[in-house]
Amino acid sequence: MYSASAWGEWNTGATLVAETWPTHLRAKAIAIVQSSWAWGYAAAAVVAGFVLKATQNWRYVFFVGILPALVTLWIRKSVPESEMWLQQKEAAKETSAPFSEIFSPELRKRTIFLFLLNFFGLFAWWGLFSWIPPYLALPIAKGGRGFGLMQTTTLLVTLNLVGMFPGYITFGWVAEKFGRKKAFIVYLLCAAILVPIYAAARSQWSIMVLGAMVAFFGSGFFSGSGLIGSELFPTRVRSRALGFTYNGARTLSALAPYTIGRLAQARDLSWAFTFCAVAFLMAMFMAMFLPETKGQELT
Repeated sequence: MYSASAWGEWNTGATLVAETWPTHLRAKAIAIVQSSWAWGYAAAAVVAGFVLKATQNWRYVFFVGILPALVTLWIRKSVPESEMWLQQKEAAKETSAPFSEIFSPELRKRTIFLFLLNFFGLFAWWGLFSWIPPYLALPIAKGGRGFGLMQTTTLLVTLNLVGMFPGYITFGWVAEKFGRKKAFIVYLLCAAILVPIYAAARSQWSIMVLGAMVAFFGSGFFSGSGLIGSELFPTRVRSRALGFTYNGARTLSALAPYTIGRLAQARDLSWAFTFCAVAFLMAMFMAMFLPETKGQELT
């Protein structure tokens, strides 16, 4: 759904925001930046709904996606490098840290558990949200909910603007108030509990309300990945560590849509979504093994 360059820019953006904001505002700043994702996803749902209705050809939807990609090139021209990164680079011209340093005894545990947190979280997210549109559109007799194209579009926009957007935003405030680990545990546990309830819903209003709640907790925790990742690793390896723990996990999570689809063939999608709940729960357990980084200065 998103290009490698777009996700590479997420990695760069999380690093840049972390390094340019003071400690007491870092969580909120990253959460605000992350929340823009919900607006983009909602816009994509609206565009897809209207373009598909007008053309009946999904290829046109992808052509529309080229426009915002071009805008990012213009935006990047005006974004300065982090002062912290520039200072580190100047001080370490002769000693570039190797990629293997993220697996050094000092950092190995952090790398592994953040990678696993991201993997299980991304597996749950892609497994659930990549199948929600067909789940809503499938006839009830086939395990779906029988919604039309515009009904599905409306529900997806609701998921993003009423669920995902405030989920991303509030994670930063919760993480700043109670700590990064507690925020992860609350959001991921709530997502794990809500997914089976959402899958059992039948009426349109309950699907909309529960869907927004799942999107709130099941997407909101993403604001914490770049946040805690930035605080777990020193500047000399921060970008590499975030790239590996997030994009490496994202690569493996590409198995999620296929896996959930295969499981749905055995029974139905609502049953298959239970495995997404389990994945959210596993992500929560991985967060418990990470150190608390609230108030920590970047090094």
